[in-house]
Amino acid sequence: MEITGVIVSLLGLMCFAYRGINVLVLAPLMALFACVFHEDSPLLASYTQIFMPALGRYLLQYFPLFLLGSIFGKLMSDSGAAAVIGHFVAQRIGAKRSVLAVVLACAILTYGGVSLFVVAFCIYPVAVSLFREGNVPKRLIPGAIALGSFTFTMTALPGTPAIQNAIPMPFFGTTAFAAPGLGLLGAAVMFLFGWLWLERRSDQARDRGEGYGKHPSEPAGAAPPETPAASSGAFVKAITPLAVVIVLNLVLSKWILPAMDTSYLAEARFGGVRPESVIGLWALIAAVFAATLLHLFIYRGQLSGWVESINRGTMGSLLPIFNTASEVGYGATIASLSSFVVIKDSVLGLAPEYPLVSEAVSINILAGITGSASGGLSIALDSLAQSYLQLAEQTGISPELLHRVASMACGGFDTLPHNGAVITLLTICGLTHRTSYFDIAMVAVVGPFAATTLVVLIGSIVGGF
Repeated sequence: MEITGVIVSLLGLMCFAYRGINVLVLAPLMALFACVFHEDSPLLASYTQIFMPALGRYLLQYFPLFLLGSIFGKLMSDSGAAAVIGHFVAQRIGAKRSVLAVVLACAILTYGGVSLFVVAFCIYPVAVSLFREGNVPKRLIPGAIALGSFTFTMTALPGTPAIQNAIPMPFFGTTAFAAPGLGLLGAAVMFLFGWLWLERRSDQARDRGEGYGKHPSEPAGAAPPETPAASSGAFVKAITPLAVVIVLNLVLSKWILPAMDTSYLAEARFGGVRPESVIGLWALIAAVFAATLLHLFIYRGQLSGWVESINRGTMGSLLPIFNTASEVGYGATIASLSSFVVIKDSVLGLAPEYPLVSEAVSINILAGITGSASGGLSIALDSLAQSYLQLAEQTGISPELLHRVASMACGGFDTLPHNGAVITLLTICGLTHRTSYFDIAMVAVVGPFAATTLVVLIGSIVGGF
């Protein structure tokens, strides 16, 4: 009966989130619902002493990344830099390769630290013009944006500043560049599978005589792919802050910060933590902050309302981080229940001699249930990271490999229909699940799952690299 309560709670979280109920309200309610079935888990104590502290710990650890990332993305959008990158890529590739142009434009922006929501808003008008000119069905636009934003740049490419790549760092003492070789391999699989799939779907539509289609509700004034703003000079100017994020993150995490004297971290007032558990986060925070300052300087003549942009970016960071933190609070509450021991043992028992398999499966399942890559990843690692580290030590698996598998695994089943990013993307494009979700699922669920499976297989045989 206790496990039944947990299962019903998980299904309720998924179903009600799909119906649009905000997770800030839903997560604590579903967590307390599960507690009702456990006599040793009083409701009020579970809420104030377990749920809220877990939510708070997540906020304390990751708020700077959400805040800086949101501000940086808003400045990129308001200055026109994001649009310049999209137009430049579109110009060079052309309407004949409209799918590839949209995917690459999204990938450049998200790998540089721009929020996927900002990317979707910026690239959609460019995609409309390209797909219309190339006579490619509009229903494929969400798949192209999802491939460039939700997949390889979010979880696989080494150094990506995405939160999904940052969450494993304090658990495994790694950096954003963990297992770079396997990350590049996984990214290549995701990209090639998704791109070839969308090109095949485009060719099939062309053979049937299906074109862009008529969309009366489509907003007027979509930006054309050709624009004077997308010159080579404008592109270099726009992409420079993005490059700074990646390069500075690498330099700080690999050389500068590890060489510094951080013995003071052992003091109680700094939490008594190991340097490797915070260096990765420090490097990301410093890199995005420096890129934000550089962007403000470069575009000082084009950002007359930069204070308003910063304020809007600040406010825009609050809902995403609170949503994710609320899901983490839910996971911590579930993990505190007596029946979770059975669930935990079952997950670890899936393949006890293969911790990478167990890790990938458990994170995928939790990400799918919560409809959130970062939420499912945080829930899984909060509960199981130490167990995986112990199993890894016994089997000779490096923490870097655990990091990369964890990051990639969260980007598979998270993109189910109730995922918030999916719903937002379809809303931006003015399309529905019925018309476009199948292609989103193929490029953002099937492709990443296949890539993760390959990385797990190779990593189990030859280790991390």
